Amino acid sequence: MTGFESIVGVDPWTALFTFLNMLITFAILGKFLFKPVKKMIDERQKEIDDTYAGADAAKKAAEELKAEYESKLEDAKSERDEIVHQAVIRAQKREEEILAEARDSANAIREKAHADIEQEKKKALNEVKNEISSISIGIAEKVCEKEIDEDKHKELVLDFISKIGEAS
Repeated sequence: MTGFESIVGVDPWTALFTFLNMLITFAILGKFLFKPVKKMIDERQKEIDDTYAGADAAKKAAEELKAEYESKLEDAKSERDEIVHQAVIRAQKREEEILAEARDSANAIREKAHADIEQEKKKALNEVKNEISSISIGIAEKVCEKEIDEDKHKELVLDFISKIGEAS
């Protein structure tokens, strides 16, 4: 059974050497494998944390820019509305000015037409008076068969016509 004991049995020296071997292997692995791997994992974790922090900062900046954009858009809309309102007011004022100018122009044309009509009326009346006085002088000459002073007779006829014009 010695053969079986040697396979199953525990030799203290072998156990000690195996334990020391294991400690040396862990020390070497810790120095050359675990520390660099841990350092690499920590660096990678720091990069990931920095990336998340950058993404959060970018998201916050984007939200601020969006709020600023919306504010500027709202300001632009209100400015647009104000510009349209002012344009409507200016158009209404211009419309009123154009209508006033047209009214004034029409009144001036009407007044000029009335003045022209009055002038033409007076001219026609004077022509009629002159014609009547010429006719009445001719009639008076024929009636009296002598020549009458034309200026005196014209004055008499004009006086007569003006008295008739005042009566009507």
